[in-house]
Formats: sequence, C-alpha cells, structure tokens
Amino acid sequence: MIGGGSWATALTKILSENGARVGWWVRHKDDVQHLRTTRHNPRYLSSVAFDLTRVFPSSDIEEVVKEADWVVLAVPAAFVKEALDKLDRDAFKNKRVISAIKGMIPGRNELVTDYVCERFKVVREKLGVVAGPCHAEEVALEKQSYLTIGSPDLALAEDFSQLLRNRYVKAHAAADLDGIEYCAVMKNIIALTCGIAHGLGYGDNFQAVLVSNAVQEIRRFLYALNPQPRDLSASAYLGDLLVTAYSQFSRNRTFGNMVGRGYSVKSAQMEMNMVAEGYYAVKSIYEVNKDLRVNMPITAAAYHVLYEKIAPAIELEILKEKFK
Repeated sequence: MIGGGSWATALTKILSENGARVGWWVRHKDDVQHLRTTRHNPRYLSSVAFDLTRVFPSSDIEEVVKEADWVVLAVPAAFVKEALDKLDRDAFKNKRVISAIKGMIPGRNELVTDYVCERFKVVREKLGVVAGPCHAEEVALEKQSYLTIGSPDLALAEDFSQLLRNRYVKAHAAADLDGIEYCAVMKNIIALTCGIAHGLGYGDNFQAVLVSNAVQEIRRFLYALNPQPRDLSASAYLGDLLVTAYSQFSRNRTFGNMVGRGYSVKSAQMEMNMVAEGYYAVKSIYEVNKDLRVNMPITAAAYHVLYEKIAPAIELEILKEKFK
C-alpha cells in the first residue's frame, strides 16, 4: 500500500482484515512509529486499529514494493511522481498494480495508469483501478459499500475483487479501465462545482439539474476519448458521481463550497489540510479537451473560477443558462 491518507488507511483495513499481509508505505517516519506503537494512523481514520501481525508500516518505499505481489497506489495524484520516481524503472516487474487514485498527474495531464505504463513499463493487462461510491470514513464505520475493479484483464480484476470482499464491502470486476478511471477523475470536478453552487446559495433543485447535465458531459467526453459500450448508470460511474456530489464526506464538495462562499483557492486548501483532487483535475481535463473540443460547460465553468479567477457568482449565472 503506497500512501498514508484516509483512502489508503481504509483499504489497508479491508485487505488486512481479509487476511492479506500488507506492507504499508507511509511517508512520515513519525507516523510510521506511531502506527507501530499504537496501531492507529495518527492523521486519518484514527479510530481504526490495525493488527501488526498483518500490517507492516514502513517509510522505505523500495522495501515495501520489493516484497509485494500487488502494489496499490493511494497517494494524491499531485504527489505520485514525487513518491514513485524514487523507484527503479523495473520496480514493478512481475507485479500487479492497482490505482486507487481518483485524479490525474498535474502538468502531464495523464491518468495514473498511463504514467505507470510509461515510467515502469507495466503492460496494461497488469493494471487495474479501484472505483465506486465508497468513502473512506464509511469504510471505517463498516457501512455497506460497493467497489468496482476495472482492468483489461478481467481475471486480475476478479482476483483483486476477492481480496476486498467482506461482510460490508461488495466488489466486482469490469473491463473498462480508461472509462472508469476518467469518470473517477471527472466526478471530482462535478462535486467541486456542486460545492460552489451550494456555497452561493443554490438549492437542491439546481444541484439535481447540474448532476444530470454532468452525466451527459461525462458521456460526451468518454465517447470522444474512448468510444465503447459502457453503462454510465452503473455504480462505478453514476454511483461514484452521486456520492461525491452529495456526501458530507466529500472533500471536493467541501472545497467548492468554501470557494463559493468567498474563500480564495489557497485559503480553502490551507483550511482543509487535505487534497481536493478536483482542483488539479479541472486543469487537466480542461487542457485535454482543448484538442477534443467536446462541449463541457461544467468543466469550463470550474476552470474559469479556479484558474482564471472569474467570480463564482458570475460563472454560475452563465452556467445555469446552458442547462435544460
């Protein structure tokens, strides 16, 4: 497990309680020591206690990766290169790699799986993504949750699904790697925009229309990038979008809400002290779409607010006229 945040903590809980031995890379040595001493992550989901006969925290990423059959990536997308570029280019040889990151590599505008393919020469059949409506906070509370593992190799996806299934997590395999990963990125943009609208005082009626239009925007974008049959009403797509757009646990909605209420981007980031993937995703998707020229008014509105400093109230006035 690569990452010490809330989602990495939740996945480590699931995997270890299902019997897997998890080498867990956590960046800060003090956090590693705290985990080894108290069995709790001091920063995230600190109520979860780990069995240290199954979970092995370490600040040595090379050691953790070397011993693993599976490598699960669960750091914020903005820090993927910083974490992984320390590894040799053959570090993932003969390993299966799962991205649990719902973001893109800033500056490169590429999916995490594409970066892993290029940087470590991992074939796509050895890659998978974890998606679905599954907040880490609810995993900690053992609320019923659903996950989808996307991979070109359905056998790989099914193998990882089996590692995740328990009494409160249902997991299934799907073949749509790119569609699931892009949708996981885009739903953060939508949630962020929903937050902006809420911060400005827009109600549930408008948010329902925004999300309905978002589904169409995602469908147009995915078709332009990778046209193939996919049911966007499935939980990996629509379910993930809905929970992120509406949930109290959604950091992207929270971030957008603060911006809508008048916070600057920087002050909102500082007060949250957590990474809202949607902030970086907006720029990446907007720049990818410069070549595709898909009609994406929601993404464009979020970009104008966050990166061109257009007043949220003005941008939402323009956006609402584009909805039906």
